[in-house]
Amino acid sequence: MDIALELMDTFVFDYAYAAIAPAPAFKTPGVAANATSLQALSSWTYKPSTFLFELEPSRYAYMSSLSRTNVFRQYISLFLITWLFGLLTYFMFSSLSYFFIFDKETMKHPKYLKNQVWLEIKQASSAMPVMALLTAPFFLAEVRDYCKMYEHTRDGPGRWYDIAQIPLFLFFTDMFVYFIHRGLHHPRIYKHLHKPHHKWIMPTPFASYAFHPVDGWMQSLPYHFFPMFFPLQKWAYLFLFVFINFWTIMIHDGEYVSNNPVVNGAACHSIHHLAFNYNYGQYFTLWDRLGGSYREPEQELFDKKTKMSETTWKKQVKEMEVIVKEVEGDDDREYDPVDVAVKETKKTR
Repeated sequence: MDIALELMDTFVFDYAYAAIAPAPAFKTPGVAANATSLQALSSWTYKPSTFLFELEPSRYAYMSSLSRTNVFRQYISLFLITWLFGLLTYFMFSSLSYFFIFDKETMKHPKYLKNQVWLEIKQASSAMPVMALLTAPFFLAEVRDYCKMYEHTRDGPGRWYDIAQIPLFLFFTDMFVYFIHRGLHHPRIYKHLHKPHHKWIMPTPFASYAFHPVDGWMQSLPYHFFPMFFPLQKWAYLFLFVFINFWTIMIHDGEYVSNNPVVNGAACHSIHHLAFNYNYGQYFTLWDRLGGSYREPEQELFDKKTKMSETTWKKQVKEMEVIVKEVEGDDDREYDPVDVAVKETKKTR
């Protein structure tokens, strides 16, 4: 995150903070305004965040009372980066998945809500700034070196670890996401935090971040705890951060590619949205199997015709309504009675 922060400081934030919070010495006209003279008056010294490039600071980098190392400025900057980057990746990857992968026949399902895509986007967009506020302290700790991230192989455990850290990260985060996710289904917690995400019985890719903000933040905690306890290479962290966003969208896209017994893909996660109490894992089925919560997707879901058949939908609706009654009581989802009736009529013709 220090690399992202340096890039944004250089091209955006230096100018913004110089305008919003100028240093007292630069409020009066006529003061020398070249970078060299301003640097001499500043206690901050530029250090590149990576060996790959150096971005020479402009004079604006020295013209704010909030220097680049100011903890308050760093927190605000990291909050904005987290929020805006989250929105960018959400809309970019979700839109690509929705237009090119998501099966639009899903929208004819009786449990697909009216205006669901809009509702998913609205929920995700309102949750992201709060999630960013809660997540920024972890990025701040990373930027201020309260973690075990490194850049050069010589600074880590060794070349072997440059490879081993990937499966270790996936195993660690998958394990803790499983227990956090399962905990969010506890009756005393579910209705307050996790229920908004289960509003989407037949999710689209835009449901990937349609959470209660505290729910989404809690499920992201393992990703931030890992570099606090284990070494993690900077560029591997960037790759994994993008991968996590991509994976979260992919398991909500409704495209059941394979019935792999190890991987918790879209088919497994669709069962979680329909049957609630199964398949809590993020990447793998290991912890669901150990915890007795694994449910193998029916083979019929991997055939386009049977997946979208009236028989399959009736079976799903019947089971889902029983489970919703047990888990939530009355179903308060806003189905459109006319729309549902039309769908049912079309299916029976």
